[in-house]
Amino acid sequence: MRIISGKYKGRRLNPPKNLPVRPTTDMSKESLFNILNNHFDFEGLKVLDLFAGTGNLSYEFGSRGADSITAVDGDFGCIKFIKQTATEFDFNISAIKSDVYKFLKAHKASYDIIVADPPYNSTQKEFEEVVSLVFENNLLQENGMMIIEHSKHTPLNHMPHFSFDKKYGGSIFSFFEIIQNDNPKE
Repeated sequence: MRIISGKYKGRRLNPPKNLPVRPTTDMSKESLFNILNNHFDFEGLKVLDLFAGTGNLSYEFGSRGADSITAVDGDFGCIKFIKQTATEFDFNISAIKSDVYKFLKAHKASYDIIVADPPYNSTQKEFEEVVSLVFENNLLQENGMMIIEHSKHTPLNHMPHFSFDKKYGGSIFSFFEIIQNDNPKE
C-alpha cells in the first residue's frame, strides 16, 4: 500500500497482516483520485472515511492537503493503525471506533467528501442503508460528493442522488451528489 500523490507521494505503508480488510488497490485509488481532482481542490476539505480499514483513502486525502479527516471503523486494530499512522505523518485524522451505521445515525457534522468501502459481503440493504443515512441526516454538504466502493453484484444506480459510476476490475465506485435542483426551495 502506498500514497500516490501529495506531500507524501510514494511513501509505503505496511499495515499489520491480521487486520480484517480488503484495501482499495493502488490502481483503483489512483483512478478515484483522478476523478476527484476534476471536482475538488483538496486543500481545506472536510472528509469522512467510512469502513476506513487501514486508512488507505484517509492518508491519500491527508497527503493531498485535506484539512479534517474523520475515519470510522468497527475494528480496534484498524483504528489503532490509523491513529499511529496519522501521528507518524502528522495528518489531521480523527480515528473513531464505531459501528458505521450507529455513527451515521447519531452524527451531525457535514462533509465535502464522504467515502465508504463496506465489506463486499455486506447485503444489498446494508449498502443502501449507508446511502440513505448519509442523505437523511444531511451529512453531505451541498456540492459535496459521496463515493461507495462495491462489487458489480451490488447495484446502487437506483438510489436517490446517484450521479455516475466507474468500474475498475471487479470493483465499482458509485458517486452520489446533491445537485442544486435535487431539492428546489419554494
